[in-house]
Amino acid sequence: MAWVCLFIAGLFEVGWVVGLKYTEGFTHFIPSVLTIGAMIVSLWLLEIAMRTLPMGTAYTVWGGVGSVGTVAVGIWLFNEPADWIRLFCVGLIIVGVIGLQWVTH
Repeated sequence: MAWVCLFIAGLFEVGWVVGLKYTEGFTHFIPSVLTIGAMIVSLWLLEIAMRTLPMGTAYTVWGGVGSVGTVAVGIWLFNEPADWIRLFCVGLIIVGVIGLQWVTH
């Protein structure tokens, strides 16, 4: 259950990071409310996961899921670069996240 909460928390992290782009300095009401809501849900789910998982593992996986997801959304929605070195580095993050899950009991 902790891993599911952690993964969903990472997805909400992607949501609030992307949402920041649409708030335009928190001057747009709806995007701002959605972004703040995603922040709250993301941190709440991270806290739930940290009740069971080691803090360092939970935080690193949360950040990794958020980072990989944000890069993917940036490539998909905002035409950010998808060159091989960037994708290779994202692959390293994925390997690290999988490794942390594998070694955490």
